[in-house]
Amino acid sequence: MKKWLGVLAALMLLVGVLAACGPDDAEGTSGDANDNGNSEENGDANGEATEMPAKPDSLTLWVNAEEKQENAVKEIVAKYTEETGIDVELVPVDMLDQVEKLDVEGPAGNGPDIIFQPHDRIGDLAMRGLIEAVDLSEYESEYTDISLDAMTYEGSHWGFPAVMETYTMFYNKALMDAPETMEDIMTIASDYTDPSADEYGFLMEAANFYFVYPFFSGNGAYVFNFDGSGYDINDIGLANDGSVEGGNLVQSWFDEGYIPQDLTPDIMNGLFKEGKVASVVNGPWMVREYQEALGDDLGVVTMPVLDNGDHPKTFVGVKSYLLSSFSKNKEWAQDLMAFITNEENSMTYYDIAGEIPPRHDAVENPIIADDPIYSVFAEQTTYGEPMPNVPAMQQVWEPINDALSFISKGEPVDEVLQEAVDLIESNIATSGAGE
Repeated sequence: MKKWLGVLAALMLLVGVLAACGPDDAEGTSGDANDNGNSEENGDANGEATEMPAKPDSLTLWVNAEEKQENAVKEIVAKYTEETGIDVELVPVDMLDQVEKLDVEGPAGNGPDIIFQPHDRIGDLAMRGLIEAVDLSEYESEYTDISLDAMTYEGSHWGFPAVMETYTMFYNKALMDAPETMEDIMTIASDYTDPSADEYGFLMEAANFYFVYPFFSGNGAYVFNFDGSGYDINDIGLANDGSVEGGNLVQSWFDEGYIPQDLTPDIMNGLFKEGKVASVVNGPWMVREYQEALGDDLGVVTMPVLDNGDHPKTFVGVKSYLLSSFSKNKEWAQDLMAFITNEENSMTYYDIAGEIPPRHDAVENPIIADDPIYSVFAEQTTYGEPMPNVPAMQQVWEPINDALSFISKGEPVDEVLQEAVDLIESNIATSGAGE
C-alpha cells in the first residue's frame, strides 16, 4: 500500500511541474537562441523590466583609438558595469581598421560584440555579413531624423546613433566680419590672399569630395539618386550639369591662387591657428584646437549661402555603435548600446569628447543650444544630408577625389568628371556592390 501511495504522489508532482511550465516553456521556445532558452526577467540598464537572456559575464566593445573618445566611453561603461554587473572590455581599435579586423577575428571567435563605425559603411558591412540589424523601436523617437535616416538600410536600422557631424565655416573675427554668402567669401579671398606671406582669405580641402560636396549638390549634383525610399545606384549624378558647375567653381579657386596646390590639412590648420587665414571650412573635431589658438576671435557660421540663394547641403556623418554578427550576447550588446547613447550618457560623451549626440534632447539642451559654436554645427546638420550608406558608396570616394585632384591642376572639368563616373560604375559592377 505504501508503495502505491508513493507512486501516486510522484505522478501528482510530475503533473504539477508540467502545468507550471506551460506550453511555451515545455517546448523550450521562450528563451533566446544564445542561451538555449535559459532566460530571465531582468531590469535593463535603462530601468525597464524586460525579458532578457541570462547576463553574460562581460561584453567587448571596440572603441575608436582616440584619447578623448576612449576616456568618454570608459567613464560611461563603468556606470553600466555598476548598474548591471556586466564587465565591459574596451579595446582601442582605429575606426578605419575595425572592419578588416572584424572580418578576420569575428569568425575565429575573437571579435567584439560591438564596433564603432561611420554610417556610410553600413551597407557594405551588412552585405558582407559582419553586422546585424538592431531593434530601435523603443528608442526611435529619441534620435534625430537625419541620424535615423543614416542608420536605415533596406528597411531596417543597423545601429545606435552616437555622434552626428558635419562641417561648416570657421572665421577669424580679427580679420573679417561674419560671412553670409559665398560672395562674401570670394571678396575676402580676393582682398586678403597673399601667398608670398602665407596669408589667405579662404582655405579648405578643395580636392576632398567630402568637403566640396555642398558646392556640387547646391547646383543640382548628387551621388546616387534618392527616390525617398532608397538609392538608385544606376543613377549617378556626379557628371551632370550641376557637378560641372561645382567643378568649375572649385577649379577657379586654384586658378585664382586662393587655394594652393600643395595644401594639406596640417598646413591649413596651422595657418588658421597662426591668424594668417581669415576663413576655413572644417568640422567640429577642430573646435577645441582653434579655440585654444584664437580664443574669442574664433567665429563659426553655417555654410554661406550660394549665389542661387540656397543653403549648401553638406554631408552629414553619423558615427554609431553596430552589432557584430558574431556576438553571442546580442540582446545585452544592444542594451549596452542603448545605455551609452541615452540622454545622460550622450551629454557625458559630448562633455569629454566634444562631439554632438544625434538626440533631440541633446540638441535642445542649453549646454549645446546656447553654445555659440556647437549650436551652429547642430543647425548645419538641418541643411545637410547623410552620406549614402549603400555598399556602392565605397566605390565612389577614390575616383571622385582623383577627379578633383585633376580639376585642381586645370584638367577639363566635364571630361574628368565623366571619366570618374565611368570608373565608379565599373568598380560597382566589379565589386558586386550593385547586386
